[in-house]
Amino acid sequence: MGPRCVPVKSMMRTLKQRVLLTLIATFVGATLGATGGGILGFYLTLLVTEQRLVWHAANTTTKADARVTEAVSALAAASGASYSACSDSELAYFRVLIFEAKFLKDAGRMKAGGIDCSADLGRLAKPMQTGNPDATTPFGTQVFKNLAPYQGKDQDVIALGAGGFFVAYVPYLQLNSESDPYHYTETLTDHLSGQPISLLGEPPALTGVALVTNGHGRLGNGIYATNCSSKYVNCVHAFISIHEALQADRIQLWVYLLLSGLTGAFLGFSWAMLYVRNRSLDQQLRRAIRNDKLRVAYQPVVDLVSKRIVGAEALARWNSEDDLVIGPDVFIPIAEEQGFVGEITRLVLRHALRDFGDMLRRNPEFRVNINIAVSDLSDPEFLPMLEQTLHDANVPPSSLGIEITESGTARQQVAIDAIQQMHRNGHSVFIDDFGTGYSSLAYLHALSVDAIKIDKAFTQAIGTEAVTVSILPQILAMAEALKLQVVVEGVETAQQGSYFAGSTQPVFAQGWLFGRPVPFDEFHRILDQDGEKALAGSGTTDEA
Repeated sequence: MGPRCVPVKSMMRTLKQRVLLTLIATFVGATLGATGGGILGFYLTLLVTEQRLVWHAANTTTKADARVTEAVSALAAASGASYSACSDSELAYFRVLIFEAKFLKDAGRMKAGGIDCSADLGRLAKPMQTGNPDATTPFGTQVFKNLAPYQGKDQDVIALGAGGFFVAYVPYLQLNSESDPYHYTETLTDHLSGQPISLLGEPPALTGVALVTNGHGRLGNGIYATNCSSKYVNCVHAFISIHEALQADRIQLWVYLLLSGLTGAFLGFSWAMLYVRNRSLDQQLRRAIRNDKLRVAYQPVVDLVSKRIVGAEALARWNSEDDLVIGPDVFIPIAEEQGFVGEITRLVLRHALRDFGDMLRRNPEFRVNINIAVSDLSDPEFLPMLEQTLHDANVPPSSLGIEITESGTARQQVAIDAIQQMHRNGHSVFIDDFGTGYSSLAYLHALSVDAIKIDKAFTQAIGTEAVTVSILPQILAMAEALKLQVVVEGVETAQQGSYFAGSTQPVFAQGWLFGRPVPFDEFHRILDQDGEKALAGSGTTDEA
């Protein structure tokens, strides 16, 4: 019971460490993401708000200009008419002006600071005092805000006076509403004093805003945009406090916070998973190699004519310390990336010679194949190690086949030099996973390999309408022209086996139809059932 508790405790400790690391990484990622999202949302909200203010100020100025233009035109029309002062005909004319206009409230005559008559007031017994104008334009036009007769009404009214006439109109100013939380004011510059005069709306709650020039930006605790008319002397200002802007866009801020927090949590969780998975597998794999904990399985290679086993391929297998089955497609790339894949090659070589040594010494025509990595080709110590190991095991080099993936031959000169040396040493060399994109007729001739292993993607296309099926005859013809042995990977059905068995040249195969990769003891039993009558042949990699 005691010894069994040690690995359980170790696994629990590792699991707790992984869970803790994952929780911390997720929390930190969520916190950083939410913080970053909050900061980003804050600045984006202010930026968007500023752009909205610019648009609203410009839009309001355009609409205000339309009303001023109508009022100026009406004032000019009244001044240009030739009616007797305050006569019935003139008052009727004033009423026509108002009727035909959209925004005029009144039109009439003014004299000595008072209204003599108007379309709305009629003829007055004595002038109604209006007081001094609030501003004067460079053209001499007087501007009155909330002229006396219209004070206290439900609408603001602006009056323009010139040449003894006046018109009163309803100005335009965007109203503050729930859907439009911005504040507005309209100003114009008094020509006499040179000072801006607030005509309408709230005075800006921002100190230092230039009220007479175009501009926009943040100022103090608020944001503003000023747009001045290109026709007249009025300017419109839209403004809002930062607090109001954030309140108005609080849903958008929450979305930024939520999405950024979730993104950060996801990235933190993903980082933790990748770190724990890759780092732990890396360390566990190194320990497994160091402690000879990798297993080697062997898959039969069969002569399709005689159906006899003529060789085997040695395949590395590994269960992690957590007793998880880790496939070669996972741990081989890790070893390649970390630079110790050659140690796996050496381990597989030792196991293969230990398991098959006696058989190979008795029957040198039987061949065991091992896969070598790309880095092994350029390792100056690899080939001397290979020959020394064979010599110590008293196994002929011809009994050991060397498989190089097609992608591994991409560095052509390195591959050619290594293959030539292996030929001189008596080994047969196979191009594994043939058809995945690197080899051509000239390339194979330059490499001088002994055999190709057709990738299982071509095998599995047999009986389908896949384009790869039409390529198979060309591959077989090319191999026959170059006098290359052919080994077919991934043979799983009788139809696939029959396809290649009908070839005009000898074809060898491996795949689940003939046997899965199994430990040596089981492989030996399969050989016994086969009568130990294996013919000379070759083997290669199948499903990893």
